[in-house]
Amino acid sequence: MDKHAHFIRKKQLPNKEERHKLFGSVQPGPKTKPVDKFQMTDIQNMQKDFLFELDAVGIDRVKHPIIVTSQMTPHEQTTIASFTFTSKIKQMSKGTNMSRFTEQLHAYHERGFIADFTTLKHFAQELSERLKQDDATISVQFPWFYERRGPQSDLAGLNHADVNMTVTYDRVKGYTLSAGLTVKVTTLCPCSKEISEYSAHNQRGNVTMEISFMENIDVEEVAWKEKLLEAAESNASARLHPVLKRPDEKMVTEQAYENPRFVEDMVRLVAADLYELNFVRKFKVSCRNEESIHMHDAIASLTYDKLKESTE
Repeated sequence: MDKHAHFIRKKQLPNKEERHKLFGSVQPGPKTKPVDKFQMTDIQNMQKDFLFELDAVGIDRVKHPIIVTSQMTPHEQTTIASFTFTSKIKQMSKGTNMSRFTEQLHAYHERGFIADFTTLKHFAQELSERLKQDDATISVQFPWFYERRGPQSDLAGLNHADVNMTVTYDRVKGYTLSAGLTVKVTTLCPCSKEISEYSAHNQRGNVTMEISFMENIDVEEVAWKEKLLEAAESNASARLHPVLKRPDEKMVTEQAYENPRFVEDMVRLVAADLYELNFVRKFKVSCRNEESIHMHDAIASLTYDKLKESTE
């Protein structure tokens, strides 16, 4: 035997059952309540006067894979979404059946959950019927990826924007659809450019657009994600790129210098583009600049409803 070998004294442990007992596990006690679902008391479905109707009851922050289709490359992608499911609760109902939300989500997942408004409308109506309520709302948020090429090198990479989609189904009023997109851009300070002998500070801007749709619009045909993306990026000082070689960087830097933007400028310019989109009814545009020479952010926003023009 090697005289340099080391001997390890093995600890003698109790078996797993004894270890569980050591840390508080006990044997199951007598079972007296029914195990059959139809014999169990259903507290959630109790009917009494519970004082108030509830605006929304449901579950939030539900992570789940989805399929996203796009008119930009990549045309189909799988990503992770965060869901919110709610419905109103009448005054005479105590609660809702929470498990039915995720039960239905899994059923849609097994068929391939495509995150478009057609799917969300079907989901909301079916959820309303499953819950035996007059309405249901589904909201979904997810990152949407799109290819972006360097302006000079033409080298490709993937950028992403954050999408949100909401559908409410009401048995009397029908469907209400809304959507939003948050896009990151470059903005260069007009004041800094004006007062400096050379250079100008810039920042990363976060442009958020929230829209509601005109009635009788085929939402699946209007490429709303792509058009909102263009509204934000085309009005910025410059677009963001995942891949930039030196000739690309020169072009992007010079473009930003040639197109200075305050946050106030951004929301007005983006609003003008949204105003011209015939499928948009009401919109809110906000911009948050992560300032490079300040500890604070700069913010601006505006809201506009096109249909109010006809009544004023």
